Amino acid sequence: MPRHPDPDLEERILKAAHTLWMRGGEKSLTMRAVARAAHTNTPAVYRRFKNRRDLLRGLLQRIALQIRQHFVQAHSIEGMAEAYVDRALQIPHEYELFYSHAYALTTGRGGARVTAIREARPNFGLLESLLADRLGGKGEDHTQLALEVWSLLHGTVMLLLQKAVPAGHEEEVRQACREGLKALLQSAEKKTQLAAQV
Repeated sequence: MPRHPDPDLEERILKAAHTLWMRGGEKSLTMRAVARAAHTNTPAVYRRFKNRRDLLRGLLQRIALQIRQHFVQAHSIEGMAEAYVDRALQIPHEYELFYSHAYALTTGRGGARVTAIREARPNFGLLESLLADRLGGKGEDHTQLALEVWSLLHGTVMLLLQKAVPAGHEEEVRQACREGLKALLQSAEKKTQLAAQV
């Protein structure tokens, strides 16, 4: 009797990989352990993910898509920034997994620095688009500003996740992040206005 493909198998594999990573970290992500946890066999995992790195890529893409769902609900850069920090603090393990392994999302073909950033961080282009909507031009016109905003947000998240801020001062750090974002955007808006006057 011919085998029928299981349409839910890939999602089961990714959920199993996520669960294993949450329990035991990176060393727990063996293809055999993932197969066992997904209630399938190792060859079935290999048919969907050619190796451990490919499985990790699938897991990272899944995390990036989950984060993106929160971003797209924001209708402003400030709203996106709040959503970014909030979501990162809600899913600290996934956030740390993503940033400790984001290199796995790049194809390794080399190429331009910004292309590698966009490839490894799928939501970076969304930030560039939001900046273009606000300031005019195309998304790639605002890559440097997007890098500055991303650095500010990621730095804030890491300070909070690693408890590098004295207890009770977390909101002050978040407010400093908001003020930093405001200053970056005001500076960019002034530059845009000056360029329009020339």
